[in-house]
Amino acid sequence: MDAAARIEAELRSAVDRASGPGCPPQFAQALEYSVFPGGARVRPQLCLAVAGACGDPDPALSGAAAAALEMLHCASLVHDDLPAFDDADLRRGKPSVHAKYGEPLAILAGDALIVMAFETVARAGAAAPERLPALMSVLARAVGAPTGIAAGQAWESEASVDVEVYHRSKTGALFVGATMAGALAAGGDPGPWRRLGEKIGEAYQVADDLLDAAGDADTDKAVGRDAALGRPNCVAELGTLGAVERLKSLVKDAAASVPDCHGAEALRELVCAQAKRLVPKNLATVAA
Repeated sequence: MDAAARIEAELRSAVDRASGPGCPPQFAQALEYSVFPGGARVRPQLCLAVAGACGDPDPALSGAAAAALEMLHCASLVHDDLPAFDDADLRRGKPSVHAKYGEPLAILAGDALIVMAFETVARAGAAAPERLPALMSVLARAVGAPTGIAAGQAWESEASVDVEVYHRSKTGALFVGATMAGALAAGGDPGPWRRLGEKIGEAYQVADDLLDAAGDADTDKAVGRDAALGRPNCVAELGTLGAVERLKSLVKDAAASVPDCHGAEALRELVCAQAKRLVPKNLATVAA
């Protein structure tokens, strides 16, 4: 089974467990809608790629870690779109969860996805209990406080914001979690993989800023929210061309940061291939 199929199978299993008998019907629908159909599943793909580079002797655990990362990412999108934050009615060209199911169910769906993520890893970790504490800790740090994605969202409520710290938490933390979790799930040393996650996280933040400033509202998320809400944005600081050049530089640094290991070259190719889809379609020729 290839990586994409593994990820979808793990997600399907987790959502089916959560939305089974006894689950409120509309809540079950909101959970399904929050996860399927998904985007590119970049974070779980990265997790599995790193696990593979480290040998991946326990595919059940690496698959669970990958699915957990995607559920945590989906939860962050559901919450990010809420009126209290971005107040976005569209996500990936369709109504956001709160626009379709209402705020209460959207909040609860995001909460449940976080719990489902940790349950999924806990279930798979029974076969490799010695790896479970470190793996759970890495995932928790990626989404919680003081420097996870929840903390990143919280910076938007502060009067004074260090933009680098804000971006490192809101976007970068989950990518660091993906690379380190992949190594841990495979029994590898997570330390050498941190820089790869950091650089990809930086690249995705620049890409997100480009999407906000120059994306297509019909196919991407709602555009213009950073300017409307007065949030830091790389395009506002560097201009469109400057932001594109910054993105290309970060992707190059990310590929170069892959440690020497089995499958390193394939992982570098994956990083570069994913980079091609980061830039909004109307800027693709500029980024070439």
